[in-house]
Amino acid sequence: MKYLKIHILAVALLFTSIVIAQQTPAKKQMQGVSIEGATAHLGNGEVIENALIMFENGKLTFVGSANSKIARIGQTINAKGKHVYPGFIAPNSTLGLVEIDAVRATQDNDEVGVMNPHIRSLIAYNTESKVVESMRPNGVLMAQITPRGGRISGTSSVVQLDAWNWEDAAIKKDDGIHLNWPSPFSRGRWWLGEPAALKINKNYKEQVEAIANYFKESKAYNSSNKTPRHLPFEALDGIFNGSKKLYIHVGYEKGITDAVTFFKEHNVKNIVIIGGYEADLTTNILKQHNVPVLLKRVHSEPVTDDSDYDAPFRLANDLVKAGVLVGLENAGQMERMNTRNLPFLAGTCAAYGLTKEEALSLITLNTAKILGVDDKVGSLEVGKDATLFISEGDALDMRTNKLIKAFIEGRDLSLESHQTELYKRYSNKYKNQ
Repeated sequence: MKYLKIHILAVALLFTSIVIAQQTPAKKQMQGVSIEGATAHLGNGEVIENALIMFENGKLTFVGSANSKIARIGQTINAKGKHVYPGFIAPNSTLGLVEIDAVRATQDNDEVGVMNPHIRSLIAYNTESKVVESMRPNGVLMAQITPRGGRISGTSSVVQLDAWNWEDAAIKKDDGIHLNWPSPFSRGRWWLGEPAALKINKNYKEQVEAIANYFKESKAYNSSNKTPRHLPFEALDGIFNGSKKLYIHVGYEKGITDAVTFFKEHNVKNIVIIGGYEADLTTNILKQHNVPVLLKRVHSEPVTDDSDYDAPFRLANDLVKAGVLVGLENAGQMERMNTRNLPFLAGTCAAYGLTKEEALSLITLNTAKILGVDDKVGSLEVGKDATLFISEGDALDMRTNKLIKAFIEGRDLSLESHQTELYKRYSNKYKNQ
């Protein structure tokens, strides 16, 4: 009897796991698709009214006017009055690495140790995450899966959000290494009665020297015969030869200036600033060394007491007007669920200085360029992946971002998620009362 109960429990758990699992990924595109009549926002600043977009075998084959006398291919979708956009890209995200914050067993975003450049986030990415599934109805179809913790967190990868496993999901494997630059300032520990105001970080110089020594040792190791083998140092070789990017998580003016100066002096070829809430004070050095910025969540309060109330909202406009390549990221509190609000961050940037198409580029082509995947995604251009969606209205406005179709590499996605299922369930319940 005891063993029978165990078997029954095992079968019950199996069926439960099947019920709660993510829906099956979409099948490979088998026929061509023609989207006709929509307003196409290409992601590169261009807009085509009454557009015709065609794709087959997962690739865009035509992007132009619907007035073109060209034969339509396969299934024709009448999208008159609708809008077409390239899939949005969420950089610096922990999607698929943590499912439930309160359950330690579902967290795989932070490895033990301080210097972990060899830790690969990609192999921990959970394609069956309910959180990942809930991004797609807002047009977020790709993400950079990024580890957290330590001084060097590890290596990120860029994925698309409809896959069987991490191998299927990968768009670009091991695109870069993430370094948390020490802050020149710290806040008082309020729980110990210290003032909460900013103060000088007395350990800043020592912390920077530790980073300098580590990278110097790594560079020396990779210039030698590499014996005995040292996996963390080997992982850093890519940032010296240019095959990987170095993503520096840093916010304050002094930290940005120090970090860029140090790594350029050591011939690190590809640097990206993540966070950068005082990046507008460092535009000269950013432009001089061609360093792009992935801005921290713009729906945030000002960091310093003397900042303007709308400083976070205007920051993207200030940097774009200064000639800096800018994208948006949404890390922070409740970052995984908030990632689906990425288009609305761009909408806020449009309300504070940028045009709608410039704001759109912050989460499409600009981000694709920064992550090094603009040859595949980021804009609606012939030859790129057919990763796009159709919205009833302006996708940067939460009132009108209502997707009716979405495609990843030409595959017709389901826009259902755990949230939409619950919405329908309880809508029907109260509709009948």
